[in-house]
This record gives sequence, structure tokens and C-alpha cells, in this order.
Amino acid sequence: MESLWFEKSLYDLIQGLRSNKGNEEEFIQASLRECKIEIKTQDMDKKATALLKLVYLEMFGYDMSWASFNVLEVMSSQKYPQKRVGYLGAVQSFRPDTEVLMLATNMLKKDIVSPNIPNLSLPLAALPHILTPSLAMSLLPDILSRLSHSSPAVRKKTIVCLYRIALVYPDALKLAWPKIKEHLLDDQEDTSVTSAAINVVCELGWRRPHDFLPLAPRFFELLVDSGNNWMAIKIIKLFATLTPLEPRLTRKLLRPLTNIIQTTSAMSLLYECINGIIQGGILDGDDSLQERDEVATLCVSKLRGMIVIDSDPNLKYVALLALNRIVASHPMLVAMQQDVIMDCLDDPDISIRLQALDLAAGMVTSDILQEVVNRLIDQLRLASSQDASKTEALAHPDDEEPEVKGSDSNLPSINLPNDYRTEVAHRILDMCAQNNYSEIADFEWYVGVLIQLVRLLPPSSTEDAWLEPGVGGPDPWNITKDTPAFRIGSEIRNIAVRVKGVRAEATQAAEALVLLDNRPILFPATSNVGIDVLGPCAWVSGEFADQLRSPSRTLQSLIDSSNISLPAGTLQLFLQAIPKVFIQVNRGFETKESWKSEMTLLLARVVEFLEGLADHPDLDVQERAIEFLEILRLGAESLNSETEQVPFLLQSVIPSLFTGLELNPVAITAQKKVVLPPELRLDEPFNEDLPGLFQNLDNSPHDASQHHVLQNFYYLPDYTPVSQKSAIEFTPAEVQLESSYQGSDYLAPSDRRRERKERYRDDPFYIAPLEPTSGVSTPNNEGLDLDAIPIVDLKLDDAPQPAIRSAPKPRRGASRRMEVAGDETFGNEEAPLPSNAPGSAANKRSLLQIDSSNLGQFSLQEDDPIIAAEEDADMRKAMQNVEKMRLRMQRTSERIELEGIPAEGTLVKKKKKKTKTQDPDQPGAEKKKKKKKKEVN
Repeated sequence: MESLWFEKSLYDLIQGLRSNKGNEEEFIQASLRECKIEIKTQDMDKKATALLKLVYLEMFGYDMSWASFNVLEVMSSQKYPQKRVGYLGAVQSFRPDTEVLMLATNMLKKDIVSPNIPNLSLPLAALPHILTPSLAMSLLPDILSRLSHSSPAVRKKTIVCLYRIALVYPDALKLAWPKIKEHLLDDQEDTSVTSAAINVVCELGWRRPHDFLPLAPRFFELLVDSGNNWMAIKIIKLFATLTPLEPRLTRKLLRPLTNIIQTTSAMSLLYECINGIIQGGILDGDDSLQERDEVATLCVSKLRGMIVIDSDPNLKYVALLALNRIVASHPMLVAMQQDVIMDCLDDPDISIRLQALDLAAGMVTSDILQEVVNRLIDQLRLASSQDASKTEALAHPDDEEPEVKGSDSNLPSINLPNDYRTEVAHRILDMCAQNNYSEIADFEWYVGVLIQLVRLLPPSSTEDAWLEPGVGGPDPWNITKDTPAFRIGSEIRNIAVRVKGVRAEATQAAEALVLLDNRPILFPATSNVGIDVLGPCAWVSGEFADQLRSPSRTLQSLIDSSNISLPAGTLQLFLQAIPKVFIQVNRGFETKESWKSEMTLLLARVVEFLEGLADHPDLDVQERAIEFLEILRLGAESLNSETEQVPFLLQSVIPSLFTGLELNPVAITAQKKVVLPPELRLDEPFNEDLPGLFQNLDNSPHDASQHHVLQNFYYLPDYTPVSQKSAIEFTPAEVQLESSYQGSDYLAPSDRRRERKERYRDDPFYIAPLEPTSGVSTPNNEGLDLDAIPIVDLKLDDAPQPAIRSAPKPRRGASRRMEVAGDETFGNEEAPLPSNAPGSAANKRSLLQIDSSNLGQFSLQEDDPIIAAEEDADMRKAMQNVEKMRLRMQRTSERIELEGIPAEGTLVKKKKKKTKTQDPDQPGAEKKKKKKKKEVN
């Protein structure tokens, strides 16, 4: 019974869908089956109704391409209501690859030239949706003829349709543009037709603005006198593309645009005027105009009113977007609106917050920097407390009180996305680091902000990538360098290097982040995203180890066994910091009575940690671990002597490896200025016969034992426990003295050199000297070699340096300005400041689903009449020469006569020969022969 009343109309279909909640799919399938039956009937009214219902169901995602031929049938109806349904079905279902589209060409031609305006309007409105290049080429002459129609509505639709034709068939633009230009320049033309022409010109203007520059007077006239807001918006957008080509337009446009801004009540026109002034470069021109500052002040005041007065979030967003463009040329004007912008930082709409965040980063000064950063920190703190309350079900309310004090209670209780929180962290770092930290008045405050940011970092989608270092992924540096945590660590490193006045505070902040005991307090409780900060902090702890509060605790945190699972990039910096911190700890042990035992135990722990990284998958980690492992093993060996003095190796030799000139920041462009030495030939191979070397290596016999030694060295890990090695090192003194390099009974220099050469012969990390090395000096002067004595500046004239660093200096005043070191470079050129500006904007993509780039290759400028006349004359002359040559060749061929061949031609002679072979008894053959002879004659 349902189907009987459902078949009547579209209204019944909609009512049936609403009454069948829960089983809509079954109802729709039944309706589709009925539509397939109805659309095949001969009744055109019933067919049109079925098509209308199919169009409605197609909006729900049900395919109706199978009914394309039926759509064509309804389009051919003589009744306007049915024809309109057919064109609607074509717009909804036809695609460029629809097969029946080629059958619609003649019908479309017929409707386009129809004298009935409603029937004529249907193809003009439907063609932009179903056009193909072949269809556009076929219909172009008929559509061009409609530009001279008496009805303004037809002319308007024709102009818009021609633009869509030009997108798929660019050659049509050259034919259509003269007529479109004629309607544009006609003062008596209807406003709707002129507005349509302006729309087409605006769409074409950004591709080839040079072609429309001669029409600027007409555009200016329409802007001033038209009174049409929509047309004014389009003209303003068009002038925004023309002013960079003709700077004199800025003076001409200032007064009318200012008048529109002051008088209009339409927010859309107001915003487009301000946006056109910004995009046209009127506010940041090269010439100094007195009106420019007045216009900028007027624009900023109007934008402030759009933010404060209007409650529409769309207007608030576009106003902030315009302020973001003005802040580059007039930052002081925008900074005066900081109260409104700061309120937008707490807006419930995240998109408005992001725009306000960009604006705050662009207008920030030393006076408002701390206020803006503290407000953003409060947002992150509130979001982190909400995350903690979700993850910790047993948390007490008192635990949240310290994090919701002050301004947090006034903030809206909304869930901030992790992407927004990450962007806030990046913006805080950008604001503070811009212009080489010129806006920071208190660096100690900034160091505290960096420590707080580590705790407030949001979870990341790649936070678990560090669990498997060096496995199944690219270089770990590519994963960590763009994270907020790594940037925070880099900022701590930059402050420690550049600002000597707060180097101690920055180093102690890095130390606090490295210590294992502080990680549950300073790092996020629900995420591992803060791990990336450890690498730069470890570097700072090692480079400025004399500023550490507790070097021994820092060293214990660096060599903890849990650090082995850190990313390879972080481990590289850990390994670089371990020997430096160890040297600082060693200086503190020198004054203790039990220094030897404590140093021995500490060295054993460090060696054990380095041995665990000696076979790390990352080659950089493995190389550094093995290098420092061998150095510290020598240090452990030097402690085996009976003397109570600190070995010279630990006291001077190893520390001298890590002391020298202070590391300063280097400009990015400095490396390019370094002149390559002439002996450096990067294109010259080390060995021309490299394949031959490998082939000889494979063919040459090797000692089996040596092969196994090399195989075990590279592929088998060292499973010797540290305790066993320590037991060997702690053997009795009389046994150890025999192998100690400080003993008097040690081997002779020549024997030692021979032994060392044999021991390091197969070591890939040992570089053999080019010349025989001299012996090593001994305490008893046996085999003394003066060239091997290291030269150390003992500084006997200076006061003795204390073994333990002095107490930390008292805290400096917060308002004292610090000197920030700049980047070092070559020559007199100043190093460029680090740029914190965002990257170039992405290329705008067209909203139309068609490639319109070919339109930029067609010039719309009129050809020079003199050049065109010369080209026509040359063409006529060339055609005349071709015709003369053709006639000459024809006459020459007519005069040619060969000897022995009659004038009637060879073909006739051959046919005569064929007739002689026929049977003379056949009468028809003779008659035929005579007939042919008569034709020839």
C-alpha cells in the first residue's frame, strides 16, 4: 500500500523517508526500484516525476548515472517544467565521461537559439556544469551570438557561461573578450551585465593583470559611481592585483576607499576595502604619503570595532586576519589594541585563538612580552591539569589548587586540542627568541619559563618513536628537531652560550632536567614527549660543567642504564658530556683521602655504561662510545699504581682533551665564506682501482685465526662482565706493578713500540703513524724521548686554582640587561639574525575542479594595427606567389609531349590494346570500343 501513494510526487518520497525511521535503507531501495519502472514509461509527466525523485536520492549518495539517457529524454521535452527537471538531472548526474553527452549537442544548440527566454536560460545555466572541450568548441558560435540578445538577463548569463567555456577551451577567450569588453565599457549597459563582466575580469585579472591595466579608468569610474556593493568588492579585489604594476594607482584609490570605509554600513564591503588596501601595498609603499598613516589608523580602528562590537565569530576572525597583515608595516598601531587581542587569546573558538596568537607574536615588545607569555602559560597549565584529572581517577582536589590559582579561574573551561597547545609552545619560543632575544629584559625569568614549558608539553602522535632507537625509521634527528621539547633544549643551550650573565642559571636548569630524581616532577606525567629536551641539556651540562651544582649526581644520571633506550641523537650528546662531567667530578675528588677508591668505582661505572653502547646500531653512538671507552680504560689503568698522587693522565692529559677556546655561536652563512684549500680535491677518487682492491681482497689467502678474530670483533658483543675486569684491575700491587706503565721495570721503548704496533694492527679505530714514533718517557729516565713529552701550561706564576669550584654567585636583579653574543662570521658583513617568520604561504588552489593554468598563456591585448596590416600584406603576397607557382607548374605539365606517344595520353593507348584481345564475336565489345574511342576523341 505504501508504494501506491509513494509514486505520486517528490513530497510523498520525503514524507515516506521521515515515517520510516530505522529502515530507511529498505525504503530507499524499494523507491529506487519503483523509479526505474516509472522512468521507462511513455508518460512524460510520470518520467519527469521519477527523475526528480532520483535527483533527490542522488543527494544522499545513490548513483543515478544509469538513467543518463532518460535524463536526455526529459531534457528534450517541449514543456518548460519537464525540461527544467531534465536539465536539473543533467547538472546532477552528467560527467565529462558520460557517453550520452555527445547526443545532447544538437538539442543544446536548439535550446540556445530558442526565442523563448526561459528555455534559453536553461542551457546557459546548465552548461558550466557539464562542459567538455569538444562540447564547448561546438557551442561557442551559438553562445557568442547570445551576447547581443535584447534581454539583459540572457546577456548576463552568457558572459558568465563564456568564462566557464574559457576554462575548458582557452581559445574561446580570444573570440569572446572583445564582446565582453564592449559590454564592460558601455555606459548604457544594464548594471547586472556590467557586474557579470566585472566578475569575469576579476577572475582573469590575477592570472594576467597586465592585460587589464588599460581598463583601470573604467574600473575607477564604476567604483565611485556604481553604488553596487557586490561590484565594488570585485573592483577592489581587482585593484589589489593592479596596484603592484602601477604604483600611481595608490594615490588615486586612497580617497575613494577612505570614503567607503567611513560611510558604509556593510561589513563585507568594509572588510574588502581594508583587505584591498593591505594587499595592494598602500600601507607599505616606498613613497612617504601623509595619508598613509591616517588610513592605517582608520583601518585599525574599524577592525577593533569589528572585534569588540560584533559578536559574530566570523567577523572577529577576519578582523584578526587583517590585523595580522597590518602588523608588519604598523606594529605600534596594532600594539595599541593589545587589550582586545589579549581577550581573543581566551576565546572559545580555537581558530580565533590561533589568529590572536599569531598577532601577539608579531606585535610583542619588551613591555608586554612577559604578560603575553604568562597568559599563554596559564592556558597550558589549565589544560595540563584537565589532562591530569582525566588520567588520575584517584587524584585529590587539593592537588589541583596550585595549578588553577589566579587568572586560571577566569579562563573558559574548554578542552584545548594538542595541536593548539603545541602551537602555543612554539609561539612562546618564537616571541622570546626573535631578533636575537632583544625583547627579553629578564633572562632568569625566561629560563624559568623554559622549565615550565617542559612540564606543560602536550602528548604527541610520535611520542613513542624513541622507544626503539635506530630501528625501523630514518635518522632520529629528523624526528626530534621539530618538536617543542627539542626547541626548549636548544633555547637553554643558546642562552648558556650567548648570555654569559645567566650561564650559571641556564646550566643549572639543564642540570635539573638531566637529573633522574627530577624527571617525575619536571616532565609530563602522562607523556614521553619531553625526552627530546635531554640531548641539548646534557650538552650544556658537559660544556659548562664547572657551573653544575652537583657534578656527581649529574654524572650518575648520565650513565644510568635506563638511558640506553634513548634516541641515538640524544645518546650522542650524552656521550659527549660524560667525560667532561667526569673531569669536573675528578677535580672534586683530588682533595679527599679516599679519592682513589671513589675514582676507581666511578670509572668502573662509566666504563660499564660505555661498554653497553659499544655495539649500538647507530654508528655515531658506537664511534663515540668506543673512543671514550678506550680513553677511560687508560685512566682506570693509571689508578693501579701504588702512588697516592693523582696520575698525570687523569690530572692533565685527559682534561686537556676537552679544554681550549670557548665555543661561540657561528653564523649560518659563515661556512660558505671559508675558502677551500687548493690541495683539497673533492672530485678526485682516493683510489682509481677500488674494484680491483676488493677483488684482490677476496682472492688473497688469509690466516684463519685472523679471520675469526676480525669476525668476532665486528659481529660478537663483548659479554665480559665489568666485575671480572674490575677484579683484574684490583690485583695485588706487586702483580700490577709489572704491567703498569709507571713501573721502572716496564718494557724497553723499542719493545713497547713493537708490542703496541702488533696490538693495534687490526684495530680499525687506530690510525697508524706515517713515521716510527718515539718512545714514551719513564719516571726513571730509561729510554727517555723528549719529543713524546706533552707540553702543559702549569701556570706557576699565577695563583693556584682551587680544586672545588667557588660558591654560586648571588642572584642578579631581574631588571638588569644582559649582553647577548651574536653569531660569528667572516669579513665585515654582519651575521643575519635568526629568522622566526613563518615559511612562505602555500600556493592557492582553485576551488574549481578544473585546471585553469592555461588561461595565463593567452594575451588579451589588442594587436598593433600596423603590425597586423603588415602581416596580412605578407600573407597575401605569399599566397599570390604560391598561386603563381601552381599555375606555372600546371602550364609546364600541359606543354610536355613525349616522342612516340600520342597527344591523347598513354592511358587511352593502353585501353585500345586491351580491346584488341577481346573476342570479335561479341557485339557488345565492339560497341563499347567505339564508344570509348568517341569519348577519347
